[in-house]
Amino acid sequence: MFSLHEPPLFTRLRDARRILVAGAGGGFDVYAGLPLALALRAAGKDVHLANLSFSDLYGLPADVWVEPDVAAVDPGTPARGDYFPERTLARWLDLHGLPSTVYAFPRTGVAPLRTAYRALLDHLGGVDAVVLVDGGTDILMRGDEHGLGTPEEDMASLAVVHGLDEVEHRLVACLGFGVDSYHGVNHSLVLENLAALDREGAYLGAFSLPRDSREGALYVDAVAHAQAHTPGHPSIVNGSVAAAVRGEFGDVRFTERTKDGELFVNPLMALYFCVDAPALARRNLYLDRIEDTVLMRQISSRIEEFRDALPRLRQPRAFPH
Repeated sequence: MFSLHEPPLFTRLRDARRILVAGAGGGFDVYAGLPLALALRAAGKDVHLANLSFSDLYGLPADVWVEPDVAAVDPGTPARGDYFPERTLARWLDLHGLPSTVYAFPRTGVAPLRTAYRALLDHLGGVDAVVLVDGGTDILMRGDEHGLGTPEEDMASLAVVHGLDEVEHRLVACLGFGVDSYHGVNHSLVLENLAALDREGAYLGAFSLPRDSREGALYVDAVAHAQAHTPGHPSIVNGSVAAAVRGEFGDVRFTERTKDGELFVNPLMALYFCVDAPALARRNLYLDRIEDTVLMRQISSRIEEFRDALPRLRQPRAFPH
């Protein structure tokens, strides 16, 4: 039973002892899961962090690989260049005296990625829950919307976790409502999808990341640390969310990467929207088509083939107010 005084996400995780919080869409998505991981650790949970990585993992030394396609990244892991979000986060965690291993998966298709997930779960001694975290909300797209954002990595992760029937709790949390509009996502359709999930009992509500909370303050600090250590490619998603947590509004400037566009930073970006992962996967219209994929580009092709066969797409709708 849910109650008003506790967000349903945490109610679902109340009895879980070991939890994997994983970035669904690669890049800096794992940072969007950091506040949840901090809150769950404070509640006495054994929490581990993982991410679908955009980094050149195959260039890492052999001793980094704890299982095939599972790299255990720590503060001292070597890398080429300054873009390595998993190591940057590991170094920030170490600075704050927190467990500093961040597991990283290569960008593959669903079949090898699920094998890698299961290998990590075995390495950890099993988990009671997996929380997939999306920086943005495009993981909530069904597939028939006019714009899907950047679905390949999100859908690979969702398909993988949907197939992990041995894990009792499988949840999705999205942070950064509105940021995907720059990739063609219409957020009226996001809300329509959430309403449909709610009718099925699969929507776990929304809650804000308060600026004055320990988790909010540490998140803002972690994002600033990442921006300083990845100056050539800072995260627009997490930079926008951190600005929203600080109470900023409108066209907030924190990187040259946004110089040709206009941001709309606002309090909705600091909200987590949470859903049941298997129910979300069941509502997706093409997830079964990517089950046997080995390469990420196969996922792109399968999505394109699916959409080409649709008689019509759900068109964008403006907010009425």
